[in-house]
Amino acid sequence: MGKRKRDSNDEGRAISTKTDHANSSLKARPGGVASLNSSRTTTIQIIAGSYDRVLHGLTATISDPPEKTTAPAPEVEFADTFLFNAHTSAIRCLALSPLPSLEDTTQSPKLILASGSTDERINLYHIAASVSRVPEGKGVPLPSLGPTRVQENPKNRELGSLLHHASSITALYFPTRSKLLSAAEDNTIAISRTRDWTVLSTIKAPIPKAVGRPSGDTAPLGGTPAGINDFAVHPSMKLMISVGKGEKCMRLWNLVTGKKAGVLTFESDILRGIGEGKWGSGQGRNVAWNGNGDEFIVGFERGAVVFGMDSKPKCRVVPTPVTKIHQIRYIFPETRDGQISDILAVSTEDGRIIFYSTSATNANQNHESESKPSVPTCKALGQLGGKALGLTMRIKDFEFVTSSGDEERKARSFIIIGSSDGSIRIWRLERAELEEDAPHTNGSSGADSARGPEMDCKDKVVNGSDKGLAHQVGKLLGTYESGNRITCLKAFIMLNSSAVPQTGTDDDWADEFDGIAGSDTESSYSSGS
Repeated sequence: MGKRKRDSNDEGRAISTKTDHANSSLKARPGGVASLNSSRTTTIQIIAGSYDRVLHGLTATISDPPEKTTAPAPEVEFADTFLFNAHTSAIRCLALSPLPSLEDTTQSPKLILASGSTDERINLYHIAASVSRVPEGKGVPLPSLGPTRVQENPKNRELGSLLHHASSITALYFPTRSKLLSAAEDNTIAISRTRDWTVLSTIKAPIPKAVGRPSGDTAPLGGTPAGINDFAVHPSMKLMISVGKGEKCMRLWNLVTGKKAGVLTFESDILRGIGEGKWGSGQGRNVAWNGNGDEFIVGFERGAVVFGMDSKPKCRVVPTPVTKIHQIRYIFPETRDGQISDILAVSTEDGRIIFYSTSATNANQNHESESKPSVPTCKALGQLGGKALGLTMRIKDFEFVTSSGDEERKARSFIIIGSSDGSIRIWRLERAELEEDAPHTNGSSGADSARGPEMDCKDKVVNGSDKGLAHQVGKLLGTYESGNRITCLKAFIMLNSSAVPQTGTDDDWADEFDGIAGSDTESSYSSGS
């Protein structure tokens, strides 16, 4: 039997068809290696740390739906940018430096990413602030074993590690592009300069006194829980608040002198009002300032308390139903009458993000005694996720970002959520949905779009009329399964490639911090109890 000869014309047509298909698929992907961050798309860079020591970076390209079309187009497309084992143990915290200014061409068009872990190391990376610009026809997609494409950015690279702490890293923060603040369980807060990574100052908090035996079977005999849980810098860069383990108080620090400014002990009535009873630790776990700097919030295990500048409690946050709190942030810094009006967002153990107004409180309050009324509770404005939508996994961290508006489209706000099951969800949220007089009809807040075929919940639960639940707000745009147990998350909206200045260098990090880190000499400060 003779062999069949292959027709050269058929082979040429097959190769041409494959090439055309590859080029068409490459061009069809919004935000792909052959496309730029156009005015009709928004690209969000997401970085997630996990218990599994993995540092995962990915981009989410959100495109505006066509104005005149009936076919549903995908709104979010994910792409992996980097994925590797960054530490030898679990990653606990992340920090990103502020975005470069488009008007100042001397600033480097990059961000610094810092990751802290229980291995006592702080790893540093350069992250590109804009989408990688690849000329048309020269971009080659990298192979991927999963459904998500891989899009590397050559500007992302590792800088090194800092080893000036002697215990697990608990919190990281960039007040400006020139300084990094880091806290650890060795009861110190270090201030480092990003130009040469010299430790300029070290603030030492006192070790709490031992009161009984520490909780936990693995605690050593005579051991005392110690360490900084979290800290927050005032918008003026001259004041800082810290909360630590084993202490039922918070400490105020003067960043100009580097010394203690005061200690505020939490009253027992306040702790009982947020679920920190006789057997509670009473220690603050999170702390954050609002945009104006006229109030701050201290988060506990099952509640939070909002304080004014006079250090007196204004209101308290208690989720309904009662559950653990993991992260607190102020969002929507809108300016009204010369003042910034913020909304408080709280992530919970049962898969919700609840939004509160710190200026409005509930009318019906339960008084512990007629002579001394309890602190009023904040009014809930809405919530994302929860049992009604089938989203019950705890939310370890979340980020709030807002895109810049122009003549073609208005500014849009997004919330990126990282859960312990490894899922990263992107929600679109408008401030109008959280207004106190906003109408809440069945499904108008986007609850139907987030509800799958198996998520059948009653309208009264979605509208928040059952058991005091807040009504559902926002719209779920997309979900990414990372496969890792997420512990911390950071995100920012990437700049347009054509608008990013390219004249800056990696060492052009100006000295902008006017507080304690404004000095270029090394120093160390400590404070007694």
